[in-house]
Amino acid sequence: MMNAQTSTPAIELQSSTSLASRISVKPIFQKLKPSLESAAYTLGGFGILLLGWYLISKVTADALPGPFATLAVFWELIKDPFYDYGPNDKGIALQLISSLGKVFLGFSLGSLVAIPFGILMGANSFCRKLLYPIVQILKPVSPLAWFPIGLAVFQSAGSATIFIIFITSLWSTLINTAFGVSTIPADHKNVAKAFGFSTWRYITKILIPYSLPHIITGLRLSISVAWLVIVAGEMLSGGMGIGFFVWDSWNALSLEKVICGILIIGLVGLLLDKIFTLLEKRFSYSN
Repeated sequence: MMNAQTSTPAIELQSSTSLASRISVKPIFQKLKPSLESAAYTLGGFGILLLGWYLISKVTADALPGPFATLAVFWELIKDPFYDYGPNDKGIALQLISSLGKVFLGFSLGSLVAIPFGILMGANSFCRKLLYPIVQILKPVSPLAWFPIGLAVFQSAGSATIFIIFITSLWSTLINTAFGVSTIPADHKNVAKAFGFSTWRYITKILIPYSLPHIITGLRLSISVAWLVIVAGEMLSGGMGIGFFVWDSWNALSLEKVICGILIIGLVGLLLDKIFTLLEKRFSYSN
C-alpha cells in the first residue's frame, strides 16, 4: 500500500514535468519555425547554385573555374586582406574600403541635395512644375554617361567616380521625398494652421516625421544603385577599388579572382540593403 501511495506522486510529477516541457518548447519552436524555413530555403537555393556552377565548369572543360578552385583563391584573399605592395597591388579589404568610401561620399552629397529639393517639390506646386521636367529628362541618363563630364570638370578620375555616384544618388531619394511630402494629409496641415505652427515647427513636427519612411525608401534605392555604379566607375577610372580589382583580375586572366570579386560585391550590396531595410522598419508608420 505504501509503495503504491509513494509511486503515485512520482508518476504525477513526471507527467507534469514532461507536459511542462512540451508546453514550453512548442511556443519556442513556433517562433523559430519561420526563421528555420527561411534558412532551409536559402541553403537549398545556394546548394542548387553551387551544383549548377560545378556542372557548368565541367561542361566547359574548366574554362569557368569551379567552386572549389574559387574557394581556395577566396581563402588566399581573405587570409591577408590588408597587404599593400604598391599602388596596383593591395589587399581585398583595402580595395573594399576605398570603394565604400567613394560610395558613401557621393551618396551623402547626393542625399544632402536630393532631400531639400524633394521637400520643395513636394510642398510647393510651383517648384514641382519647375523641377519635375528636369528630373524626368536627366533621370534616365546612364550614370556612366556623366563620367566624361566629371572628368572634364574635376580633372581627376577618382573625383569623376564620386561625381557619378552623386548623380546616381539624386533621383530615387528626390522622387520618394517629394512623394512623401506631397501625400501629407490635409488634416495634419489644418492642425498645424489651427495651432499656429511656425514653418520650422511644421517641418520638424509634421513634415519630416510623416515623410521620413518615404525618404528612407529613397535612400535605400539610391545606395543600391550607387553600389552598382561604383564597380563600373572604377573599371573606367582605374586606380583602386573593388571594381578595379575585378577588371585587373580579368586582365591577369584570373577568373577565380573575378568571381571572388563578384561574390564580395553581392554580399556587400546585400548588407547595405539590409541596413536600410532595418531603418525602414524602424521608422515605418506602424512604429
